[in-house]
Amino acid sequence: MKNILRFLMFIMMFASFSSFAKSQTAPPIDITIDRSGVLLKGKFHVAEGTGFLPTVLLLQGFPGNETDVLGVGKILSESGINTMTFNYSGTFKSQGMTSLENSLLDIKAAFDFLNNSENIKKFKIDTTSIILGGYSYGGGMALTYSIKHPEIKTVFSIAGVDWGEYYLEYIRNPEFKKTTDGSMAKMASMTEQIRFEKGAMPDEITQGGIIHLDSAYFLQKSSPTLAPKDILIICGWDDPMATIDKIILPLYRALKKDKAQNVQINAFQDGHSFSKSRAELAMVIIKWIKTVPERKK
Repeated sequence: MKNILRFLMFIMMFASFSSFAKSQTAPPIDITIDRSGVLLKGKFHVAEGTGFLPTVLLLQGFPGNETDVLGVGKILSESGINTMTFNYSGTFKSQGMTSLENSLLDIKAAFDFLNNSENIKKFKIDTTSIILGGYSYGGGMALTYSIKHPEIKTVFSIAGVDWGEYYLEYIRNPEFKKTTDGSMAKMASMTEQIRFEKGAMPDEITQGGIIHLDSAYFLQKSSPTLAPKDILIICGWDDPMATIDKIILPLYRALKKDKAQNVQINAFQDGHSFSKSRAELAMVIIKWIKTVPERKK
Protein backbone atom coordinates (compact mmCIF):
# COMPACT_ATOMS: atom_id res chain seq x y z
CA MET A 1 0.00 0.00 0.00
CA LYS A 2 2.82 2.38 0.91
CA ASN A 3 4.53 1.68 -2.39
CA ILE A 4 1.34 2.47 -4.25
CA LEU A 5 0.95 5.76 -2.34
CA ARG A 6 4.58 6.70 -3.09
CA PHE A 7 4.00 5.90 -6.77
CA LEU A 8 0.84 8.06 -6.87
CA MET A 9 2.65 10.93 -5.13
CA PHE A 10 5.48 10.65 -7.68
CA ILE A 11 3.00 10.74 -10.57
CA MET A 12 1.29 13.83 -9.09
CA MET A 13 4.62 15.60 -8.53
CA PHE A 14 5.73 14.76 -12.09
CA ALA A 15 2.45 16.01 -13.54
CA SER A 16 2.70 19.20 -11.50
CA PHE A 17 6.29 19.76 -12.62
CA SER A 18 5.39 19.07 -16.26
CA SER A 19 2.53 21.55 -16.08
CA PHE A 20 4.83 24.15 -14.51
CA ALA A 21 7.54 23.58 -17.10
CA LYS A 22 5.04 23.84 -19.91
CA SER A 23 3.78 27.18 -18.55
CA GLN A 24 7.26 28.68 -18.67
CA THR A 25 7.59 30.48 -21.99
CA ALA A 26 10.94 31.16 -23.58
CA PRO A 27 12.26 34.72 -23.23
CA PRO A 28 11.45 37.05 -26.12
CA ILE A 29 13.77 37.08 -29.13
CA ASP A 30 15.79 40.19 -29.97
CA ILE A 31 14.88 41.60 -33.37
CA THR A 32 16.13 44.43 -35.58
CA ILE A 33 13.80 46.28 -37.95
CA ASP A 34 15.41 48.12 -40.86
CA ARG A 35 13.55 51.33 -41.68
CA SER A 36 15.40 52.49 -44.80
CA GLY A 37 18.73 52.30 -43.00
CA VAL A 38 17.45 53.37 -39.57
CA LEU A 39 17.77 50.30 -37.35
CA LEU A 40 15.05 49.81 -34.73
CA LYS A 41 15.49 47.39 -31.84
CA GLY A 42 12.68 45.26 -30.52
CA LYS A 43 11.46 42.01 -29.01
CA PHE A 44 9.38 39.17 -30.43
CA HIS A 45 7.36 37.16 -27.90
CA VAL A 46 6.99 33.87 -29.74
CA ALA A 47 3.75 31.96 -29.10
CA GLU A 48 3.54 28.21 -28.73
CA GLY A 49 1.17 26.51 -31.10
CA THR A 50 0.83 24.64 -34.36
CA GLY A 51 0.49 26.23 -37.75
CA PHE A 52 0.58 29.95 -38.41
CA LEU A 53 -0.58 32.07 -35.50
CA PRO A 54 -2.30 35.45 -35.01
CA THR A 55 0.27 38.16 -34.38
CA VAL A 56 0.01 41.45 -32.53
CA LEU A 57 2.17 44.45 -33.34
CA LEU A 58 2.16 46.05 -29.89
CA LEU A 59 3.26 49.69 -29.78
CA GLN A 60 5.09 51.08 -26.77
CA GLY A 61 4.09 54.02 -24.64
CA PHE A 62 6.56 56.88 -24.62
CA PRO A 63 9.39 56.32 -24.39
CA GLY A 64 8.41 52.80 -23.38
CA ASN A 65 10.97 50.19 -22.36
CA GLU A 66 13.13 47.52 -23.96
CA THR A 67 11.16 44.40 -23.00
CA ASP A 68 7.34 44.49 -23.07
CA VAL A 69 4.23 46.66 -22.81
CA LEU A 70 2.45 46.34 -19.44
CA GLY A 71 3.43 42.66 -19.51
CA VAL A 72 0.83 42.11 -22.23
CA GLY A 73 3.25 40.62 -24.77
CA LYS A 74 4.22 37.78 -22.46
CA ILE A 75 0.63 36.94 -21.54
CA LEU A 76 -0.56 37.01 -25.15
CA SER A 77 2.26 34.72 -26.28
CA GLU A 78 1.34 32.25 -23.52
CA SER A 79 -2.17 32.20 -25.02
CA GLY A 80 -1.05 31.33 -28.55
CA ILE A 81 -0.75 34.88 -29.90
CA ASN A 82 2.60 36.11 -31.26
CA THR A 83 3.47 39.59 -30.03
CA MET A 84 6.12 41.94 -31.39
CA THR A 85 7.14 45.26 -29.90
CA PHE A 86 9.95 47.68 -30.71
CA ASN A 87 11.49 50.97 -29.65
CA TYR A 88 10.62 53.98 -31.79
CA SER A 89 13.24 55.89 -33.74
CA GLY A 90 15.37 57.92 -31.35
CA THR A 91 14.50 55.91 -28.23
CA PHE A 92 16.79 53.58 -26.31
CA LYS A 93 19.04 51.62 -28.73
CA SER A 94 16.98 52.37 -31.85
CA GLN A 95 18.67 54.70 -34.29
CA GLY A 96 17.28 57.94 -35.71
CA MET A 97 15.30 60.73 -34.07
CA THR A 98 11.90 60.84 -32.41
CA SER A 99 8.86 62.56 -33.95
CA LEU A 100 5.22 61.75 -34.66
CA GLU A 101 5.98 61.35 -38.36
CA ASN A 102 8.95 59.06 -37.72
CA SER A 103 6.85 56.89 -35.39
CA LEU A 104 4.37 56.32 -38.22
CA LEU A 105 7.23 55.37 -40.54
CA ASP A 106 8.49 53.00 -37.83
CA ILE A 107 5.12 51.25 -37.74
CA LYS A 108 5.19 50.80 -41.52
CA ALA A 109 8.67 49.24 -41.24
CA ALA A 110 7.43 46.92 -38.49
CA PHE A 111 4.61 45.69 -40.74
CA ASP A 112 7.13 45.10 -43.52
CA PHE A 113 9.13 43.01 -41.02
CA LEU A 114 6.06 40.92 -40.17
CA ASN A 115 5.27 40.35 -43.84
CA ASN A 116 8.81 39.32 -44.75
CA SER A 117 8.75 35.74 -46.04
CA GLU A 118 11.64 34.58 -43.83
CA ASN A 119 10.08 36.08 -40.71
CA ILE A 120 6.68 34.56 -41.56
CA LYS A 121 8.26 31.10 -41.51
CA LYS A 122 10.52 31.76 -38.52
CA PHE A 123 7.81 33.12 -36.25
CA LYS A 124 4.81 31.27 -37.75
CA ILE A 125 2.98 34.51 -38.55
CA ASP A 126 -0.55 34.31 -39.89
CA THR A 127 -0.46 37.33 -42.19
CA THR A 128 -4.26 37.27 -42.46
CA SER A 129 -4.46 37.90 -38.71
CA ILE A 130 -2.06 40.71 -37.85
CA ILE A 131 -3.52 43.00 -35.20
CA LEU A 132 -2.23 46.49 -34.48
CA GLY A 133 -2.42 47.78 -30.91
CA GLY A 134 -0.65 50.02 -28.46
CA TYR A 135 -0.55 51.67 -25.06
CA SER A 136 -0.76 55.41 -24.30
CA TYR A 137 1.38 57.09 -26.99
CA GLY A 138 1.28 53.78 -28.85
CA GLY A 139 -2.50 53.50 -28.54
CA GLY A 140 -2.93 56.87 -30.20
CA MET A 141 -0.39 56.00 -32.88
CA ALA A 142 -2.09 52.66 -33.59
CA LEU A 143 -5.40 54.37 -34.37
CA THR A 144 -3.67 57.22 -36.21
CA TYR A 145 -1.69 54.83 -38.42
CA SER A 146 -4.77 52.77 -39.25
CA ILE A 147 -6.61 55.85 -40.62
CA LYS A 148 -4.44 55.96 -43.75
CA HIS A 149 -4.00 52.20 -43.99
CA PRO A 150 -7.22 50.45 -45.01
CA GLU A 151 -5.42 47.10 -44.84
CA ILE A 152 -5.49 47.48 -41.04
CA LYS A 153 -8.84 45.91 -40.15
CA THR A 154 -8.31 45.14 -36.46
CA VAL A 155 -6.84 47.62 -33.96
CA PHE A 156 -6.87 48.22 -30.22
CA SER A 157 -5.90 51.16 -28.06
CA ILE A 158 -5.02 51.05 -24.36
CA ALA A 159 -5.38 54.56 -22.90
CA GLY A 160 -4.57 56.01 -26.30
CA VAL A 161 -4.39 59.71 -27.12
CA ASP A 162 -6.28 61.67 -29.78
CA TRP A 163 -3.37 63.80 -30.94
CA GLY A 164 -5.55 66.45 -32.52
CA GLU A 165 -7.43 66.97 -29.25
CA TYR A 166 -4.15 66.83 -27.33
CA TYR A 167 -2.64 69.72 -29.26
CA LEU A 168 -5.87 71.74 -29.16
CA GLU A 169 -5.83 71.39 -25.37
CA TYR A 170 -2.15 72.37 -25.34
CA ILE A 171 -2.99 75.61 -27.16
CA ARG A 172 -6.08 76.60 -25.18
CA ASN A 173 -5.12 75.48 -21.65
CA PRO A 174 -2.12 77.37 -20.13
CA GLU A 175 -1.87 75.00 -17.17
CA PHE A 176 -1.82 71.95 -19.46
CA LYS A 177 0.83 73.63 -21.62
CA LYS A 178 2.98 74.41 -18.57
CA THR A 179 2.78 70.84 -17.28
CA THR A 180 3.44 69.35 -20.73
CA ASP A 181 6.43 71.62 -21.40
CA GLY A 182 7.94 70.64 -18.06
CA SER A 183 7.53 66.94 -18.79
CA MET A 184 8.91 67.27 -22.30
CA ALA A 185 11.94 69.25 -21.10
CA LYS A 186 12.66 66.50 -18.60
CA MET A 187 12.37 63.87 -21.34
CA ALA A 188 14.65 65.86 -23.66
CA SER A 189 17.36 65.73 -20.99
CA MET A 190 17.24 61.90 -20.98
CA THR A 191 19.45 61.64 -24.04
CA GLU A 192 20.26 57.95 -23.55
CA GLN A 193 16.57 57.08 -23.76
CA ILE A 194 15.16 59.81 -26.06
CA ARG A 195 16.54 61.92 -28.91
CA PHE A 196 13.97 64.37 -30.30
CA GLU A 197 14.03 65.53 -33.88
CA LYS A 198 14.03 69.29 -34.36
CA GLY A 199 10.44 70.46 -34.63
CA ALA A 200 9.03 67.49 -32.70
CA MET A 201 8.39 69.20 -29.36
CA PRO A 202 4.81 70.39 -28.61
CA ASP A 203 5.81 74.06 -28.48
CA GLU A 204 7.43 73.67 -31.91
CA ILE A 205 4.51 71.75 -33.42
CA THR A 206 1.97 74.33 -32.25
CA GLN A 207 3.84 77.47 -33.32
CA GLY A 208 1.36 79.48 -35.38
CA GLY A 209 -1.45 77.07 -34.45
CA ILE A 210 -1.80 73.46 -35.60
CA ILE A 211 -3.39 74.07 -38.95
CA HIS A 212 -0.38 72.34 -40.52
CA LEU A 213 -0.92 69.20 -38.42
CA ASP A 214 -2.14 66.36 -40.64
CA SER A 215 -5.90 65.94 -40.23
CA ALA A 216 -5.35 62.21 -39.69
CA TYR A 217 -4.03 63.03 -36.20
CA PHE A 218 -7.60 64.02 -35.25
CA LEU A 219 -9.22 60.69 -34.39
CA GLN A 220 -12.72 62.03 -33.83
CA LYS A 221 -12.69 63.86 -37.16
CA SER A 222 -11.43 60.69 -38.84
CA SER A 223 -14.19 58.50 -37.40
CA PRO A 224 -15.80 57.85 -40.84
CA THR A 225 -12.55 56.14 -41.88
CA LEU A 226 -12.12 54.29 -38.58
CA ALA A 227 -15.74 53.18 -38.19
CA PRO A 228 -15.58 50.13 -40.54
CA LYS A 229 -12.69 48.65 -38.56
CA ASP A 230 -12.84 46.22 -35.63
CA ILE A 231 -11.79 48.43 -32.69
CA LEU A 232 -11.18 47.71 -29.01
CA ILE A 233 -10.71 50.68 -26.67
CA ILE A 234 -9.39 50.03 -23.16
CA CYS A 235 -9.40 52.82 -20.60
CA GLY A 236 -9.12 53.56 -16.88
CA TRP A 237 -11.78 55.37 -14.87
CA ASP A 238 -9.05 57.10 -12.88
CA ASP A 239 -6.78 57.92 -15.83
CA PRO A 240 -5.92 61.66 -15.74
CA MET A 241 -4.43 61.55 -19.26
CA ALA A 242 -6.67 59.56 -21.61
CA THR A 243 -9.75 60.67 -19.71
CA ILE A 244 -13.04 58.93 -20.30
CA ASP A 245 -15.06 62.15 -20.55
CA LYS A 246 -12.75 64.10 -22.89
CA ILE A 247 -10.97 61.42 -24.92
CA ILE A 248 -12.63 58.00 -24.77
CA LEU A 249 -16.38 58.69 -24.92
CA PRO A 250 -16.19 61.46 -27.57
CA LEU A 251 -14.29 59.09 -29.87
CA TYR A 252 -16.68 56.21 -29.16
CA ARG A 253 -19.72 58.39 -29.85
CA ALA A 254 -18.17 59.69 -33.08
CA LEU A 255 -17.55 56.13 -34.23
CA LYS A 256 -21.09 55.03 -33.38
CA LYS A 257 -22.50 58.08 -35.16
CA ASP A 258 -20.61 56.89 -38.23
CA LYS A 259 -22.22 53.44 -37.98
CA ALA A 260 -19.33 51.53 -36.39
CA GLN A 261 -20.49 47.93 -35.95
CA ASN A 262 -17.52 46.46 -34.08
CA VAL A 263 -16.28 48.99 -31.55
CA GLN A 264 -15.93 47.87 -27.92
CA ILE A 265 -14.96 49.75 -24.75
CA ASN A 266 -13.60 48.10 -21.61
CA ALA A 267 -13.04 50.35 -18.60
CA PHE A 268 -11.06 49.35 -15.52
CA GLN A 269 -11.10 50.95 -12.08
CA ASP A 270 -7.49 51.95 -12.54
CA GLY A 271 -5.15 54.74 -13.57
CA HIS A 272 -3.02 55.34 -16.65
CA SER A 273 -0.46 52.66 -15.74
CA PHE A 274 -3.11 49.96 -15.12
CA SER A 275 -0.98 48.76 -12.22
CA LYS A 276 -3.94 46.93 -10.60
CA SER A 277 -5.44 45.29 -13.66
CA ARG A 278 -2.79 44.29 -16.19
CA ALA A 279 -3.58 40.57 -16.19
CA GLU A 280 -7.31 41.26 -16.60
CA LEU A 281 -6.53 43.80 -19.32
CA ALA A 282 -4.51 41.21 -21.24
CA MET A 283 -7.34 38.68 -20.96
CA VAL A 284 -9.78 41.20 -22.47
CA ILE A 285 -7.43 41.57 -25.47
CA ILE A 286 -7.03 37.80 -25.83
CA LYS A 287 -10.79 37.19 -25.78
CA TRP A 288 -11.33 40.04 -28.26
CA ILE A 289 -8.68 38.71 -30.66
CA LYS A 290 -9.97 35.14 -30.49
CA THR A 291 -13.53 36.25 -31.31
CA VAL A 292 -12.51 38.33 -34.35
CA PRO A 293 -13.51 35.51 -36.77
CA GLU A 294 -16.99 35.40 -35.21
CA ARG A 295 -17.46 39.15 -35.68
CA LYS A 296 -16.38 38.91 -39.31
CA LYS A 297 -19.18 36.49 -40.18
